[in-house]
Amino acid sequence: MAAEQGRVDPMHQFSIEPLFGTDHWSIAGYNIAFTNSALWMAITVVALLVFVWGGMKRELVPGRWQMAVESMTGFVDNLLAANVGPAGKKYVPYIFSLFMFILFANVLGLLPLGLLGVHPFTFTSHFSVTGVLAILSFSIVLIVGFWRHGLHFFSLFVPHGTPIWLLWLIPFIELISFLVRPFSLALRLFVAMMAGHVLLEVLSSFVISSANSGPLWGSVVGIPSFILMVAICALEVLVAGIQAYVFALLTSLYLNDAENLH
Repeated sequence: MAAEQGRVDPMHQFSIEPLFGTDHWSIAGYNIAFTNSALWMAITVVALLVFVWGGMKRELVPGRWQMAVESMTGFVDNLLAANVGPAGKKYVPYIFSLFMFILFANVLGLLPLGLLGVHPFTFTSHFSVTGVLAILSFSIVLIVGFWRHGLHFFSLFVPHGTPIWLLWLIPFIELISFLVRPFSLALRLFVAMMAGHVLLEVLSSFVISSANSGPLWGSVVGIPSFILMVAICALEVLVAGIQAYVFALLTSLYLNDAENLH
């Protein structure tokens, strides 16, 4: 019985569940329940707003909070300057918001709040969320590209120096590569966050099951699994930052294509 209770379902943590009795809320037949995913999105937005608000003091000698916000802003500014050029300045608010939103979402989902009876929800482990972020970025790229270059934007699919005898093939390959961008952008973040959380849940089931099986198995399986869990938790914090950075970096590279073409 103890072993049965100690079993961990690694996929349960990704279940979207209605909260506060909103199960049957709907508009025009579409369910609009307020879910755990929506709750943690709201928490992420509030945490991000508080973080930015704390850095808007503009003190002559900045404190740690102001320094942290300015460092993040400077980081994004440098990222865009390196990948887009002077024209990238106007995209700083969007890329900063995108980067920080994903970073906060990833980190909040790793907090050990289960010790307090609260179960954090990592909504970036859902393809629907990362897909919306990717489509938003891709839409901005298309709008900027056609706004700045008009139909000349299609020259993006004909790289400079393409041989005439390959003009029937290269544009088609470039177009497919371009259209796959939002899918790969969303998939990369979704897979990275989901895989890490599944691995942590599996290891936690090893720890619980081995502890319920007695001191011998607890020592042989449980302790190594727990040590590995701690190491992977540290790695997940790193992955949380890297994935936010990669999403922002690729978005800036796509914006560079829209601004400067090839």
